[in-house]
Amino acid sequence: MSDCCTPDGNCSTATTPDGGRATAVAEARTAVYDVAGMTCGHCRTALTGAIGALDGVLGVDVDLGAGRVTVRTSGEPDEAAVARAVDDAGYELTGRAA
Repeated sequence: MSDCCTPDGNCSTATTPDGGRATAVAEARTAVYDVAGMTCGHCRTALTGAIGALDGVLGVDVDLGAGRVTVRTSGEPDEAAVARAVDDAGYELTGRAA
């Protein structure tokens, strides 16, 4: 097994900014939030940027029609940080979607 493979056989050739090998990432988690006040592409861009800048966030998907934001994180999401980012962007996180 090469040095880029994990014990379970998954391989990664990604490198870190310093040129070293990337370390294994904790299991990704997905959380879906209900967010009020989103109406347009600007809303999508603002929320994607605000939430995407948080530590541990791997991806953000904004569904304007459903009023939901899906956040993929490396480990448990920091619910308080997500709520602050949504609030700071000018929207209201009304809860976690069922």
